[in-house]
Amino acid sequence: MELLEIAKLPTAENSAIHLNPLDNVAIARVPLSAGAKLRVDGVPIDVLDAIPAGHKIAVARIQPGEVIHRYGQTIGRAKQLIEPGKHVHTHNVSFEELSFHYEFPSGEIPYPAPPKNTATFLGYKREDGRVGTRNYIAVVAASNCAAHTAELIAGSFDDERLPPHVDGVVAFPHGEGCGHTIGPDTDQLQRTLTGVLAHPNVSAAVILGLGCEVNQIDHYLGPNAARTSRLVGMTLQSSGGTRGAIEAARREIHKLMEQASGEERTEVPVSKITLGLNCGGSDSFSGITANPALGICCDLLAALGGTAVLAETTEIFGAEHLLVGRARNRQVAERLLGFVKGYKQYLVRFGGSFDDNPSPGNKEGGLTNILEKSLGAVAKAGSSPMMDAVDYAERINSPGFVFMNTPGYDPVSLTGLAAGGCNLIAFTTGRGSAIGFPSIPVMKIASNGTTYRRMQDNMDINAGAIADGEKSIQAVGHEIFDFMLRVASGEKTCSERLGHKEFVPWRIGPVL
Repeated sequence: MELLEIAKLPTAENSAIHLNPLDNVAIARVPLSAGAKLRVDGVPIDVLDAIPAGHKIAVARIQPGEVIHRYGQTIGRAKQLIEPGKHVHTHNVSFEELSFHYEFPSGEIPYPAPPKNTATFLGYKREDGRVGTRNYIAVVAASNCAAHTAELIAGSFDDERLPPHVDGVVAFPHGEGCGHTIGPDTDQLQRTLTGVLAHPNVSAAVILGLGCEVNQIDHYLGPNAARTSRLVGMTLQSSGGTRGAIEAARREIHKLMEQASGEERTEVPVSKITLGLNCGGSDSFSGITANPALGICCDLLAALGGTAVLAETTEIFGAEHLLVGRARNRQVAERLLGFVKGYKQYLVRFGGSFDDNPSPGNKEGGLTNILEKSLGAVAKAGSSPMMDAVDYAERINSPGFVFMNTPGYDPVSLTGLAAGGCNLIAFTTGRGSAIGFPSIPVMKIASNGTTYRRMQDNMDINAGAIADGEKSIQAVGHEIFDFMLRVASGEKTCSERLGHKEFVPWRIGPVL
């Protein structure tokens, strides 16, 4: 639904948003008082409860056990009789896992030919054909035992004047790398750190270990390792401890900086952008404003040969059937469903459920359960065909819309997107989220004007202007696209100016 010509001043006609003719609920655009009068699609409704902005109001009588629809899709069943005008939320909506009859693609969607005329940005060309939007020196800890020293090394350059074309020295500390089971968990950590070390936004890197951990630095330094000429390995045990490692690393980094300083931004096509998509602190407006506007940006990017990567497997649950119908072929669709099935098994091992995902803040913002949250979350990916589905931190090689298997937990999800090669990240939020990444610009898009105004230090774009009737979804989508090009060319995001550098790999197995 395109929200156009909605007057900012609340009236009976514009105070609730009815998203789909099939929906038996509408969304309160503004706080509604009991006794207020509404007119939804020409039908008068008396508001019976006080309803916060973003929350649902019944627009028809809903019988006990009857399906509740939003976006024209199922989001739950009524626990009791719900009269028109009543507040619809966790107190009267039951959650149930849905079974879908999937409509698998019968053929194959070919990769489109890149357009001859395309938008451009200024980026750093890399030897492997990818392009960086930043030019960092990375100090990556191989394990928790080297994490503090990695931070000290990077921090020692904070007050130094950097040479031209070098954005900084950034640390990647974490709590993993030892006490791991040998197998999928260690493999995933190594895939993640390899992706960080060889990232297009990283000119050169140091891999730092203690020396005796499970995750040995030799894994990253072999003849088949990425960027051997731009990667230095060292351990605390062989460098004389923490102080010795700091001194040795600083000497190496000064040499690496000389190389990085010779790299300059050049004009490159927008097809070299790999945009990671994430949402955090979502509210009910996320699926109405910020997410569909970001979807417009992603469709524009895909049409120009770029890549948009939807993540968070926990937040497509209940909407995966919509993605299956967009898959390039059956194999891609089956891999997506395999990730959902595997995640369900993963949760069962710990007695969890997909519906554990909505946080208290999500619910306060009007999201009743994971089904409703997912249906709004998938809008970030627009309407382009799903060309590939990849595992956590797996290298992204496909143009167009791609799905990555990650948790919904924001810092872990961003880490997977980064390791896969995303050189920009777009992050939508309704409640307000303060997060970034050490080497990647994270663009923050607020779903409502209140959050944007309350957290202007953190928010780059106000998609709440859509619900306020000031801008269309299309207009904000183009605004995000234009901002993306500026950020890719060097403009700083709020998260960069604030120094956010969250990095959390995903541990999937037990601690030994």
